[in-house]
Amino acid sequence: MTNNKPFKNLNAIRFIAAFMVIIHHIEQIKSILHIPNYWENNTVVIIGKLGVVIFFVLSGFLISYLLLKEQEITKTIHIKKFYMRRILRICPLYFLIIFVSFFILPFMEVFKINGFDKSVIWHDLYSKLLLYTLFLPNLAASVYGFMPYIHQTWSIGAEEQFYLLYPVLNKYIKNKWAIAFGVISIYLVVKFSFHFLPENKYIALFKLFWLSTPIDCMAIGGIFALIIYEQTAFVITLRKILFTKHVQIITCLLTIILIYNAFYFPYLHFEFYAVLFGILITNFACNEQRLFSMENYYLNYLGKTSYSLYILHPIAITLAIKLLDYYKMQTNYLLYPLVSVIVVLMSIIIYELFEKVFINKKSKYTSVKSVNAQQ
Repeated sequence: MTNNKPFKNLNAIRFIAAFMVIIHHIEQIKSILHIPNYWENNTVVIIGKLGVVIFFVLSGFLISYLLLKEQEITKTIHIKKFYMRRILRICPLYFLIIFVSFFILPFMEVFKINGFDKSVIWHDLYSKLLLYTLFLPNLAASVYGFMPYIHQTWSIGAEEQFYLLYPVLNKYIKNKWAIAFGVISIYLVVKFSFHFLPENKYIALFKLFWLSTPIDCMAIGGIFALIIYEQTAFVITLRKILFTKHVQIITCLLTIILIYNAFYFPYLHFEFYAVLFGILITNFACNEQRLFSMENYYLNYLGKTSYSLYILHPIAITLAIKLLDYYKMQTNYLLYPLVSVIVVLMSIIIYELFEKVFINKKSKYTSVKSVNAQQ
């Protein structure tokens, strides 16, 4: 069942994941600004993290599938082309937000946040800039904590670190299942080893960095790509089971109930949800008998802007809060719609006038027609 058609519904899923993160950060920023908030609500806390897990699983699924197709068609994986596609897709907006967050927003009154003035943001400036420039924003977050307007880039760093080696492993190792399960196993071994290591500040820092960067979720996405791609009897049977109505209904209901109740799984929290998301993603993307479709022009387009939505939303949130505060109209009934309007408009502008310039250059480095243009 190797797929030669564009995957369905994935842009809609991107859009949903982005707004899960936005809801999380609206309440977090309200808390930082000492505005009445729901930051203590466990569901609000969990949906932001799980929105990122959806992005991780989706990214692992798509890129793994594209690498499989490239190797099938060209008999190799072009590592340099892969890196160039990632650079053109990720780097322009990533470095733009870093520049804006360090050198523009700290000097604008409307974007100043109590406790995070220029002196705080610029503390150890060169070290921070070095970490962000080297695509280590997740390490920067572990060392320096919350940084206004760029804290969300930790997940971008995690993805790029994962993809630094992932295409190389896929090029030279024939057994793709071993790659995916190997990444998951290594990640979990390190994760569980923290229970036995002595406590000191370096181990504590590495533990914070490691636990906040669940790259095994991307490998789980890679496993679901293999389930869609391979044609062995076992995989075909497994795929048929995952595509049944009963599995879809149970997975949908279970996911909604668990997230609504903020259910936490000790030790394998992100991994459990990643498996649920993997089942849902593969059904929405590839199953012609999916429960329902979210495939329409508007969700497709908004999903294409999801990277801008994700990167720019803290700016939109702060701007909306400050505007409503200025007019003494601070209420969620106005805040959430205003944030939505501002962030969507900002994202469309940046996507059309900035991102597309670089996305259109990716075709030079594409060996296989993408099943999803956003990768």
